[in-house]
Amino acid sequence: MPEVQFRMPKMGESITDGKILSWWVKEGDTFEEGDILVEVATDKVDNEVPAPAAGRLLRYTAKALEVVNVGDVIAVLDLNTDIKQETSPEGSVEKPAVVSQVKKSKSVAKTGAFTVNENVFVSPLVDSIARKHHISYDELARITGTGKDGRLRKTDVLSYVSEGRPFQFTQAVSNNQGFQIPDLKFDKGTGQIVPMDRMREMIADHMVYSKHTSPHVTAYVEADLTNMVAWRNANKVAFQKKHNEKLTFTPLFIEAVAKAIKDFPMINSSLDGTNIIVKEAINIGMATALPSGNLIVPVVRNADKKDLKELAMAANTLVGKARDNKLKADDTSGSTFTISNVGTFGSLMGTPIINQPEAAILATGIIKKRAEVMEKEDGDTIEIRSMMYLSLSFDHRIVDGYLAGSFLRRIADYMEQFDAERTY
Repeated sequence: MPEVQFRMPKMGESITDGKILSWWVKEGDTFEEGDILVEVATDKVDNEVPAPAAGRLLRYTAKALEVVNVGDVIAVLDLNTDIKQETSPEGSVEKPAVVSQVKKSKSVAKTGAFTVNENVFVSPLVDSIARKHHISYDELARITGTGKDGRLRKTDVLSYVSEGRPFQFTQAVSNNQGFQIPDLKFDKGTGQIVPMDRMREMIADHMVYSKHTSPHVTAYVEADLTNMVAWRNANKVAFQKKHNEKLTFTPLFIEAVAKAIKDFPMINSSLDGTNIIVKEAINIGMATALPSGNLIVPVVRNADKKDLKELAMAANTLVGKARDNKLKADDTSGSTFTISNVGTFGSLMGTPIINQPEAAILATGIIKKRAEVMEKEDGDTIEIRSMMYLSLSFDHRIVDGYLAGSFLRRIADYMEQFDAERTY
């Protein structure tokens, strides 16, 4: 096949030129279709330009760091599909070497790029990938860049993600700029050493990740559960005889939450980069303690489509499996909103940590009898009422105070307006 001119591609309607950051194939080296030949920077994004077909790079006509107009020839290729990728003596494909790299830039206004600490270059392309995967700039600073001066490339970040983000929960790197974590020598004391089991390690990682990822805000309301408590106490024995299921407060709480989610569907969402995914299904997770003391979240699926009997059956079955250590993967996946009943342990209220990737989590406190002022047309009275605090932690990236407060208040309203004459 004759020589083919490889031209600077067009990378946007308003882009007229680009700077060659680096060539990833040497003159004389072969490549496969789709291999990255060159990395080009524009004033908007960095682009890795792939080979249109297998072949050999004969020569450059534009060098690294050179600014080239769109459409100009930057290399000459021999696109011969019979050319095979050269391999090392062991038979493994040799990774194309970096011919040259752009020098780290400090110009934010001109390039749109910026630096993390003082030695990590982050291009707009890398920044967009990091945002999609919720990778902070501190975490980016730990990734080894393959570019000159430790510059991060797209492939560096994607490889890091595919490896499971090993530096996700490490402490921030100290440097000479900005805040430095003090090297405090705490006296941790002496005593029995109890290694974390695997589940406890996973819980710790998940909780740290959630706090690291979502800006947590917690709202509180107080609900009068007098009617609900009275109805449940009056009907729990008959309910169990009729349906062979215990009637706890959990299905009643799930019922109220599912109704409120239907009223405020944005609560039932997750964040994917800059896109908010509003879930169609309403799957309620129940934070449940295991015999080991660890916490797990079994899921009541399609809670909005179940009646009270079905909710009680689902909740009781999942709690029973949890206590017997018989939960399966399907039992604990797919939740869209989570409830943590901290009142079970006697807590008045709680500030729960969001169960990622959900947008919010509800904590229900202990139901406690208190003297309350009741406003009536013929005058105020003091009555003994069954009261409970509700607290909602929400991800302030996608849920604002108005939505969170309205949703939380709606849950309380459904609980307070419980029909004391309902049948089952």
